[in-house]
Amino acid sequence: MSSTKTSTSFMWLMKMAWRDGKASGRKLILFMASIVLGIAAVVSIQSFGENLKDNIALQSKAMMGADYKIDLDKAPTEEVLSIIDSLGGARAREIGFTSMAAFPGNDGTKLVQVRGIEGGFPFYGELETVPPEAAQTYQEEGKALVDATLMRQLGLNPGDSIKIGEVTLPIAGALRSIPGSNSFFSSVAPPTVLPYGFIEETGLIQTGSRISYDYYFTAQPGTDLEQLDEVLDPRLDNLEADLDTHTSTSERLGRRYDNFGKFLNLVAFVALLLGCVGIASAINIYIKGKLKAVAVLKCLGATRKQTFMIYLLQIAGMGLLGGIIGTIAGLFLQQLFPLLLGDLLPVDIEMTFKIQIILLGILLGVFMAVLFALVPLIGTLYVSPLQALRVQTGGNKKKGKAELAVLGGIFLFILLFSYWLLQDWRYSLAFVLGIVVTFAILAGIARLFMKVIRENFPTGWGFPARQSLQNLFRPQNQTLTLVLAIGVGTFLISTLYFTKDVLLAEASLDAQTDSPNMILLDVQAGQEKEVEQVIKNSGNPVLDDIPIVTMRVQNINGRTVNQMREDSTSGINRWVLNHEFRVTYRDSLTSSEVLSSGDWISQVDNTNLIPISVSDNFAEDALVGVGDRISFNVQGVVMNTEVRSIRTVDWSQMQPNFSIVFPKGVLEGAPQFRVITTKVPGEAASAALQQELVRLFPNVSILDLRQIITVIEDLLNKIAWLINFMAFFSILTGIIVLLGAVRTSKFQRIKESVLLRTIGARSNQILKILALEYFYLGALGTLSGILLSLISSQLLAWLLFDTAFVPSIFPFLVLFPAITLLVMFIGLTNSISVIKSPPLVVLRKESY
Repeated sequence: MSSTKTSTSFMWLMKMAWRDGKASGRKLILFMASIVLGIAAVVSIQSFGENLKDNIALQSKAMMGADYKIDLDKAPTEEVLSIIDSLGGARAREIGFTSMAAFPGNDGTKLVQVRGIEGGFPFYGELETVPPEAAQTYQEEGKALVDATLMRQLGLNPGDSIKIGEVTLPIAGALRSIPGSNSFFSSVAPPTVLPYGFIEETGLIQTGSRISYDYYFTAQPGTDLEQLDEVLDPRLDNLEADLDTHTSTSERLGRRYDNFGKFLNLVAFVALLLGCVGIASAINIYIKGKLKAVAVLKCLGATRKQTFMIYLLQIAGMGLLGGIIGTIAGLFLQQLFPLLLGDLLPVDIEMTFKIQIILLGILLGVFMAVLFALVPLIGTLYVSPLQALRVQTGGNKKKGKAELAVLGGIFLFILLFSYWLLQDWRYSLAFVLGIVVTFAILAGIARLFMKVIRENFPTGWGFPARQSLQNLFRPQNQTLTLVLAIGVGTFLISTLYFTKDVLLAEASLDAQTDSPNMILLDVQAGQEKEVEQVIKNSGNPVLDDIPIVTMRVQNINGRTVNQMREDSTSGINRWVLNHEFRVTYRDSLTSSEVLSSGDWISQVDNTNLIPISVSDNFAEDALVGVGDRISFNVQGVVMNTEVRSIRTVDWSQMQPNFSIVFPKGVLEGAPQFRVITTKVPGEAASAALQQELVRLFPNVSILDLRQIITVIEDLLNKIAWLINFMAFFSILTGIIVLLGAVRTSKFQRIKESVLLRTIGARSNQILKILALEYFYLGALGTLSGILLSLISSQLLAWLLFDTAFVPSIFPFLVLFPAITLLVMFIGLTNSISVIKSPPLVVLRKESY
């Protein structure tokens, strides 16, 4: 019997929620739009991220071309070769390096990535060429495969020649794709494949040349690659080699794109928060308009639990519908991401719909709607039946405690959700703290504004101006709600815009007047004078002649590299222990360096304990400071050094920068090569100089920074497009929030507008009152949001991006007037129907 009664009671609640919701549906459309856009943003980015991870995992073998490989940056020792033999021998091997290539048929030159291959590589994926048979015949016929894009640029055809170092080979075909080739680096140095046996003949394996040696393997069925990695990788690390499995490579690549995904997740979270602001503001005003209806229901015998449940079910239903629509929109929106990102993605993405993401979107819609509507909904629990007859404005202690509990739940949700997206408690706590502070400041500004107006009311102003100001602090005013909605929306949009400017400015590659635009690498000792003379004869200046010595870390503060590798608690970054450093020596700082601590030593005579300078990122990763000691192995000779200074290096400067700098008087006699820089005025002069240098010095590699800048700017344009797209998405959500907040406030203005008309106010007077009121609200909320975003963007630039922040005037010149006018426009268009219709018709139409 009790279950039947409960069922009947629930059905009655559902019917009441449906009837009331149907009657008020148009007031809740924008509330649901806030949910739809927020859910669409989260679902699209989450679904795309999961698809990207899955596709990387599925295509990991094709990306590597083998099950696993052993790679080194120097020729393998006998110990490494014995490990290779113990694995059954490599099925293919490769030597790779970058070099200048000349094309005798058209006098063209280009920096290329040379890959000398022996064996049947790739074993997975495809070596795609035009004509197709060139992939199978180039080794037997002793020919080269040249990047297809490069062949188009230079007008090359199969049968033409390519000259690399001392070797000239016919071109077998155009290389369209090969596993292990990075799309970005390929744009700078396109891949060129040669038969392995010709590499030695090029004469380019010299001191300072950065050579990679790769040995490719296929695994036997049932081989546990993770166990193989655990057993072999530490042994190979000690031999300065590395084992890469296709699974570990895909995981590492996935983590790299996780960072990219975190940015997209943060943007989606901004859209979601804007949606939450829209929900809270719209429901707050909506429920305030329902308080009299709640009081009437209580007069008729409804309990406070029943009245609460009626509106809770109504909101939950809207959240469910919004979640479903938002999820569907998000799944379709994700199809745009591969088109937007293009070459930024490491694999071809095949988009699928994932059930867990669909459930997340739907459940998140219901949860968001209910959670952010609870604060105003709690007000229905404490409505007295007397409120059907008169307005009660007094507070209730129990209501206040319940609202605080709900607010605590809201901020806990934001904290947990942001941690789920960002995977870092520090960023999550900072994010939530920023939101709390922002809300508190905006609420304080709104309350201070009302207090100042009340205490300094301009009694001498005209009636429309006075009435518009009185509306800002009258009972049941919407000043706090609208300033919060407008302010938070503007704050998030402006912060996103300023952050976009910071990101793009940090990545900007505008050439500086004194910066070189051509860098000559691998100039051998004894060649530098001749190379410099060629540059000067062409009418171009020699800007830098930098000596470089290669070395490795031997020990740090008495602990050997092997001891630190075996100590899992050492905290020293592995790259410091494994990296072959290219080090220079000089007596002064460059324009891209600032001394942050210690003393700069320019020259020494005693080489027992050599004072050196290290970059701040090296000091941080090596866990060293001023006074710590490091021993280096300089091609068999151990040099003991002491860190005497730490430099902050601007790595974005277009000039050679170094992690480690020795003083003069130490390395002059060590085996070394040079880097020479120059500045060439035009493309024709650059091409002519490159042709002459490649003809005379085939071992020298030339970086034409103009070409690199073009490639990187193309990449940055794609990133900027994506950032702008997501910013637009968040701005659209923000506009919907403003529409919802301002439009819903219309229903608080109806009765007072009718009352003013009844006592004789003219329509143009009411329009002036409303226009001024919405102008005050729009200007106050927008200006507060923009100023707060300036502070938050400055903090982001300092703490996260470590760069200078130069604010754009766009938010002040465009965003401020645009949102203010938008608020006025929405408010006035909402009220036109009220002003044009007779008072009695309006009261009947808008009655609850």
